[in-house]
Amino acid sequence: MTDLEDCCREYLAHLVVERNLSRNTVAAYRRDLEGYRAFLLGRGITSPSAVTRRDVEEFVASRRDAGSADASVNRALSAVKGLHRFLVREGLVDTHPTSTIRLPKAEQRLPDVISIECANALLDQEFPQTAAGERDHAVLEVLYGCGMRVSELTGLDIRDLYLDDEFVRVVGKGSKERLVPITGSALRVLRSYLINGARNDLLRHSRGTAVSPSVFLNARGTRLSRQSVHAICERYGRMVGIEGLHPHTLRHSFATHMLAGGADLRALQEILGHADISTTQLYTHLDQTQLREVYLAAHPRA
Repeated sequence: MTDLEDCCREYLAHLVVERNLSRNTVAAYRRDLEGYRAFLLGRGITSPSAVTRRDVEEFVASRRDAGSADASVNRALSAVKGLHRFLVREGLVDTHPTSTIRLPKAEQRLPDVISIECANALLDQEFPQTAAGERDHAVLEVLYGCGMRVSELTGLDIRDLYLDDEFVRVVGKGSKERLVPITGSALRVLRSYLINGARNDLLRHSRGTAVSPSVFLNARGTRLSRQSVHAICERYGRMVGIEGLHPHTLRHSFATHMLAGGADLRALQEILGHADISTTQLYTHLDQTQLREVYLAAHPRA
């Protein structure tokens, strides 16, 4: 196999079948590799065995020149390195032009969070007394109440809800499942959306023969999209003075507020679905005021 397009297709299949990467990650890698292949074709290169280190470096430079963010450039380089490493390991090519290219150390950027007061204002505002309004309220409550990723929320099916036991089954990155507690206002609002008929009202607009198993539905009675959740967050955030509210901001805020309330770091790691606790530890750096108060209260010479 010497055709670059076939090699990319084989590598992406490997990511899905053997690495079990999430659909979103594979889609991002596919876009990166399509850009890489187009760049190489522009230089007359159609075989991976003809790629040199200089070609890869100039591809990375072209992404930077195009204004891509550092994270996007690093992900594209990671996709390219993974492709060539896979081809060598499978014996499809002999050369590995990226073996000595190192990924730059990612800058650790603290995630955006909103205050507890802003979270309360967001969730306690008046929502429209419509099926869509009740759904939107439930979406925001579950995002903040359970700390889910947006893809996890849109992927929720009715069978994933164990509301009597106050748990939700969440399918996270790499199709890994975990149980997340759901209590308080998140549980109450989600129950109301399901029991009081809002979801059924949305389901009636479905034109297909198969009934959608999704918890959160759009106006056509099918699964709510990630883009729609982004729009919901932005719209209701703006109504209480929070500009550009992102679903991930609610996840970050959940984690930050849980730690501030005394949550155990390991337990929070399980709830968030982090593979590495170092990812969860990022949230311990957010509230320096609380850290200072803990220090003053605990240190004998403070």
